[in-house]
Amino acid sequence: MRLDPRLVLQGYASGIFPMAETRDTDELFWVEPRERAILPIDGFHLSRSLAKRLRSGRFHVTRDRDFAGVILGCADRPETWINGPIEQAMHDLHAQGAAHSVEVWRGSRLVGGIYGVKLGRAFFGESMFSRETDASKVALAWLVARLKVGRFTLLDCQFITDHLASLGAIVVPRTLYSALLGSALGGGADLARRDGRASFAALDELLSARGAAGADGPAGKVIAQLLTQTS
Repeated sequence: MRLDPRLVLQGYASGIFPMAETRDTDELFWVEPRERAILPIDGFHLSRSLAKRLRSGRFHVTRDRDFAGVILGCADRPETWINGPIEQAMHDLHAQGAAHSVEVWRGSRLVGGIYGVKLGRAFFGESMFSRETDASKVALAWLVARLKVGRFTLLDCQFITDHLASLGAIVVPRTLYSALLGSALGGGADLARRDGRASFAALDELLSARGAAGADGPAGKVIAQLLTQTS
């Protein structure tokens, strides 16, 4: 079975997303939760310890350097909804520029990351993983900063967890989520054209302008500053 990436985008635009029961099955089902977890982009909870971790230079963070590695890291757990058709669809979307990853490295080792789908001014966070303490928190912090600089308005987290709630995620009813989604997509029928409304690469330009691109400590300091600023 092959999942058409266009169908995935249409699903997200309608407020639904695909899942599988297990890693080994080819079967899929579409989900539309009554309550949806979102993380307000100006509402990320940056604790003192996480801010210190960002500024420490312990990790190096990249964008779209190892998309495949991030998906495999997210699927590497006893139970996962990421099966072969979903994984392939995400790779197809990544090749089209509609799916992105944030990678967290310790030296040359991938220790955490997050990936998701971009549509208009919405980013649909699919999954994240961590192989070292705080690695997934760092990945999410960098993602939120990237969305903030790139003028996104919606970060969809699908389902709430204690981990996400501790970082600022909240639950909203389906009706409110639909309104937020509609605003982020901006109307219109052309999904491809909607992607031009927000930039996933804007943070790179900002870091380069501040002389922090590619550097652990300086870049992390910029991220911490961005997450404490309000629009």
